[in-house]
Amino acid sequence: MPECSFRPAVPGDETLLLDFIRALARYEQMEDQVTATPDILREWIFRRQKAEVIFPVVEGKEVGYALFFHNFSTFHGKAGLYLEDLFILPAFRGRGYGRALLEEVARVAVERGCPRLEWACLDWNRPSIDFYTKRMGATPLADWTLYRLTGEALRQAGNSPNRAGI
Repeated sequence: MPECSFRPAVPGDETLLLDFIRALARYEQMEDQVTATPDILREWIFRRQKAEVIFPVVEGKEVGYALFFHNFSTFHGKAGLYLEDLFILPAFRGRGYGRALLEEVARVAVERGCPRLEWACLDWNRPSIDFYTKRMGATPLADWTLYRLTGEALRQAGNSPNRAGI
């Protein structure tokens, strides 16, 4: 296996990152849901600094990415990391680069004193589930369900006249 190094995303990487995001969306059968653009990524990742990206680099070529951001645990009283995306190009899978990338994100979490690193995985994605649980030692949270407000439901909640009090 060729050696893998890592580099953080920098301004100018927006198109490369978007190409990886689209590749992940294709794999997850969600490509029609990608609305990100290079300008949006530049604004939210680099200007507002709401997420970070690490690229694994093999023989001078970026072969995937991890996108993560801080969340917060009130029980620990500390920030953790939430891994939004972990993706390796298909031609580079099965060589240990995904594991190395996840270990790099875990190293960042440990270095920053984060008590946990969390992520979600689609229920049908058995290869990833097996990787996370059998090879990395991650445990699924059986007692928790992820909820999400989007689109019109989010707009209605955000514009509700009752939000200031009942």
